[in-house]
Amino acid sequence: MALSSELVGELQELLGAARAHLEWEEQLGGPGLAVGSAPASVVAAAPVGMLQSVAEPAASAAAAFQPPASAATIPQPFAAPSAPTPTVTVPHVPGSAEERVHGLAALAQEAAACTACVLPEGRTKSVFARGNPQSEIVFVGEGPGRDEDLQGEPFVGRAGQLLDRMIVAMGYGRDDVYICNVVKCRPPENRTPRPEEALACQKFLLPQLELVAPKVIVALGRCAAQALGAAHPSGAWRGRWSEWHGVPTMSTYHPAFLLRSPEFKRTVWEDLQLVMARLGKPPAKRAT
Repeated sequence: MALSSELVGELQELLGAARAHLEWEEQLGGPGLAVGSAPASVVAAAPVGMLQSVAEPAASAAAAFQPPASAATIPQPFAAPSAPTPTVTVPHVPGSAEERVHGLAALAQEAAACTACVLPEGRTKSVFARGNPQSEIVFVGEGPGRDEDLQGEPFVGRAGQLLDRMIVAMGYGRDDVYICNVVKCRPPENRTPRPEEALACQKFLLPQLELVAPKVIVALGRCAAQALGAAHPSGAWRGRWSEWHGVPTMSTYHPAFLLRSPEFKRTVWEDLQLVMARLGKPPAKRAT
């Protein structure tokens, strides 16, 4: 049956409005309905019924995303997830090394029992951290992979071996630095953690970094940079200094990316040289 020209025009308007809205979401770092007012082009193109169906879920998502007044400020570079924001309290940083180690051990136990998102459903072991909790530098990755899930320790696979060589080239021993991830459980098929998963794990990452109290943080990959408030979802992020709660933070490519694209190793090494200069360390030989 042939469609009338009136119906064809209405369908074209709907498709145009949907396309405009998806482009708008992508610019904001979607997925999910973005919170806020739609651009004028979307409002003009969309029929009244469509605007009502978009506005109601957006309003409920906005209400769910508001952090509690008593919670510490959490960087929120992602689009608003459907899950509510967890309450995160920044602890008083203990003065002694023993108290800090005890606090980190308690956090690790809590993370091992956490079921705040879907990731624990497929985990073998939670992966909290490795290295020296009194280190002046912390490397923050995205999430555990298969090897890490089996061993319960971050960066033990091929990407971890490459990271270890970089760390040694910077003048540190493998266990002289502190290494952790944004999420503590392996995402399925090693995919990038979703915004709601990263947000659920902030209740571990934030006090974890506060307890270690490093002089510099290195964010490995865009996901880690976003979780630390060091990268806008649609903007430049690598090779730039930012601050996480007053701690200088350098964002660079993840070692797993370098395994696929080794031509960017020099770029990452240049970023790490900036980190060494910030820490007052002399230039070192290039990592391999």
